[in-house]
Amino acid sequence: MTAPPFVLDSFALLAFFQDEPGADAVSDLLLRAHKGDARLAITVVNLAEMVYRTLREHGIARAQEVLARIEEYGIEVVEVDRDLALAAAHLKGSYRIAYADCLAAALAQRLDATIVTGDPDFAQVEGLVRVQWLPHGHG
Repeated sequence: MTAPPFVLDSFALLAFFQDEPGADAVSDLLLRAHKGDARLAITVVNLAEMVYRTLREHGIARAQEVLARIEEYGIEVVEVDRDLALAAAHLKGSYRIAYADCLAAALAQRLDATIVTGDPDFAQVEGLVRVQWLPHGHG
């Protein structure tokens, strides 16, 4: 049986690394992935979003630490190719949602995955992709 795929957006990783509401749910997914019971992916753009927000709020040392830990967790970082970029553009043209969020949604569509987030903007695309909701803890 193939491990179910999950797409993390920056919200999920920020909740985890900042120990905000939803951190336990993300921690459980990371443990499942470590055991081979889940597959975790993030687009390189959503990863960069999480890094710049960490840098802005906590400094360069913390941002580098977080990036190193993401690599240790074995989260698959997916490059944005033409097809993914255009799928996200289609979503952006149809919904009032940030382009980085559209990339996460497009990746979830590509992988037939569940998005893990607490960002309320994803409610707009919930009919297109599955969403595992985290509590909203940061802005």
